[in-house]
Amino acid sequence: MDLLLWRHAEAVDGSPDLARHLTDRGEKQARKVAHWLEKNQPRNLRVLVSPAVRTRQTAAAFTERFEIVSALAPDRGVADLLAACGWPDEHGACLIVGHQPALGQLASLLLSGHEAPWTIKKGALWWFTNRVRDGESQTVLRTAISPDFV
Repeated sequence: MDLLLWRHAEAVDGSPDLARHLTDRGEKQARKVAHWLEKNQPRNLRVLVSPAVRTRQTAAAFTERFEIVSALAPDRGVADLLAACGWPDEHGACLIVGHQPALGQLASLLLSGHEAPWTIKKGALWWFTNRVRDGESQTVLRTAISPDFV
């Protein structure tokens, strides 16, 4: 299975939190990463997004075909993200467009085996894959990209 974690792009401050929308800079960040994804996306990609406006806008730069999942809301945790995407047992690929701190904590769990307060930069995408080698399950970071570098 492939799991892509995309932190929403830069958004305005304010409340209510779920209504915050992308800034002009955030829209540019989302378009840059979306353009990269269009060229490099894995097959059978499911796109899951938080109910927040800023995550829906980020995902919409890439596709209009996404599912809004309440388990990805800003106040949810790593277990919720894992349950929503089915990692590592599902087939195909899943893109989660979500929030800190859960995305960073999930990335740390996948790479180190422990949740830690890692940060994924706004608008950045981390792509993981799960494989079995010699009977052992392995998690591999395929790429981590920032909108500043695409």
